[in-house]
Amino acid sequence: RPPGEAGTPEGSGVVNEPVRADARLHYAWIVAGVTFTVLLITAGVRATPSLFMVPLESEFGWSRAVISGAVAVNIALFGLIGPFAASLMERIGVRRAVMGALTLLALSVAASTQMTSAWHLVLLWGVLVGSGTGVTAMVLAAVVATRWFDQRRGVVLGALSAANATGQLIFLPSLARLVEDRGWRLAALVVAGAALVFVKVFDDLGTPLV
Repeated sequence: RPPGEAGTPEGSGVVNEPVRADARLHYAWIVAGVTFTVLLITAGVRATPSLFMVPLESEFGWSRAVISGAVAVNIALFGLIGPFAASLMERIGVRRAVMGALTLLALSVAASTQMTSAWHLVLLWGVLVGSGTGVTAMVLAAVVATRWFDQRRGVVLGALSAANATGQLIFLPSLARLVEDRGWRLAALVVAGAALVFVKVFDDLGTPLV
């Protein structure tokens, strides 16, 4: 756990005491809120390929089996990366690991607007996006809840766990309309931009998030 006592603005310890109405909001709740939003974004990114299936099939003539194969690689890596992500966070810190994952997501999704071959799809949306979202999956929620919270750990972990379904619920309808109205490339750039925004947000959380 990071050093410092709960309730001290300069520390980053776990939250053990109730926050009084007149007390400053503990830094841990800011971390939890930003983490929740990051999980929302990455859930939307991971689910985006399902919206591109028909446009990619129409534009490139790729079969649904090829596109589904890339999605399958994405899902597999999303689940398999977890233990390695936890080790990475222990070695370089949560902030750096999440910033690296979000940067990888943004670059991969943006680069997908230039793809011309099926293997590009598998590499970008399958391997790279799957790896990036694997780092910002449930392991991130568990690390943040365990490191920053004590009495409210279960509540925080439950809220962060709900971000996956919530992210898809929020972003997929809007992205589907954008794909239909403006094309899949613009939708991909919007997703990449959202990931880049939170690279900056996580950077601004500062050195206590380690």
